[in-house]
Amino acid sequence: MTNSMTQAATAPKISVKGLKKSFGRKIVLDGFDIEIAKGESLVIIGGSGSGKSVFLKCLLGLIHPDAGSILVDGAEMANGNKGARERLRRKMGMLFQGGALFDSLTVWENVAFALNEGVGRRRIARAHSREIAVEKLNSVGLPEDVADLSPAELSGGMQKRVALARAIAPTPEILLFDEPTTGLDPIMADTINNLIVSSVQTLGATAISITHDMASARKIATRIAMLYQGKIIWEGSASEVENSGNPYVDQFVHGRSEGPIQLQVRAL
Repeated sequence: MTNSMTQAATAPKISVKGLKKSFGRKIVLDGFDIEIAKGESLVIIGGSGSGKSVFLKCLLGLIHPDAGSILVDGAEMANGNKGARERLRRKMGMLFQGGALFDSLTVWENVAFALNEGVGRRRIARAHSREIAVEKLNSVGLPEDVADLSPAELSGGMQKRVALARAIAPTPEILLFDEPTTGLDPIMADTINNLIVSSVQTLGATAISITHDMASARKIATRIAMLYQGKIIWEGSASEVENSGNPYVDQFVHGRSEGPIQLQVRAL
């Protein structure tokens, strides 16, 4: 095998170096570095306002960082042109924190939206789109009879499942999850965690999840990283997080009010 082939085989799926982002005088990301291997499920933990969602938005190209680099399959996302960012974005599926379903569309139309969204994406006939949408709904445990309902007619847990079905509909290479279990009871949260694990494994996707829910982190992660004051301060396997040896991680994981982490009065 040549050196170039070896490098291609071992190169990270996503490489983030020196990422910085401020809003006014508020520094959110301050030299954020992380590498994610192909097929890995990374969970980033950290308190509210620590910059987790800002990082995902930078990765998606929705926010332009002040400095740094984001490489996806070796191509620049942060500093690429609009066309390049759009091509990279089509590799990604996103489950937003609140679901972000469109009230004006039916359930199946919400799922099918991801199949046709994006510049250069080949549009799929409406009947075929519905067929694919129903298949994806079935894969997250929802029957066909919910397909023609509106999102408002669904419970919070069902809405999360629809949002997950929409995220996986275009068979993305990269799945992003923003606080996927927020607002759910423990049983439904565990159901969503199981669906995330199975969806990632079925697609063979690389996954990045952000959460402050340690039960979710332990369930879905192959690796956990903690974000604090704009930087990754610890990385390790899910089994190592309980005894990380890092006082910031220990305080966060065990939910202690006393420790080096100070309460943030103003959240972003």
